[in-house]
Amino acid sequence: MTTSTHDLGHLERALADHDEPALTPEQYKQVFRRHAAGVAVITLRDAGRPVGFTATSVISVSAAPPLLAFSLASGSSSWPALSRAATVAVSFLAEGQEDLSTRFATSGIDRFAAGGWTALPTGEPVVDGAQAWVRARIVQRTPVGDSYLVSLRALAHGVADVGPLIYRDRVYHRLPTARG
Repeated sequence: MTTSTHDLGHLERALADHDEPALTPEQYKQVFRRHAAGVAVITLRDAGRPVGFTATSVISVSAAPPLLAFSLASGSSSWPALSRAATVAVSFLAEGQEDLSTRFATSGIDRFAAGGWTALPTGEPVVDGAQAWVRARIVQRTPVGDSYLVSLRALAHGVADVGPLIYRDRVYHRLPTARG
């Protein structure tokens, strides 16, 4: 059920068939920088070592069956490990976890060295203190543009009663707390 290669010719032909102006990459980024998103850290094991990265592209796809997805650039340093993985953990970060988000978004460092995570019995690391986490099986890797859309089936989860970490226009935010 896993797709590691896929013919993008159809997509490229469909896009070329429409003779219309398109957004430049900078214009496109400008739009999505203004879109508030929750922050997640995707983690897995590869050859016995933990691998992880920050993602703001996690989406709910279906409740029945429980499916979610995220995207990752094909040039990402985490892509080779993710292309081999069978399962991952998705940790939805809590307010106050900006440092973890930044650490897992930084290239060229050991993202796990400073701690702040615990391995599940199945081996996938989850972020300590996250507002929620999901252990999931990868069901499909679909190349789209210069990225991969990775579809997952949720297998296990944990939740905590804390607020989410929000990212918008290159700044972290917190939701206001309800006053009653």
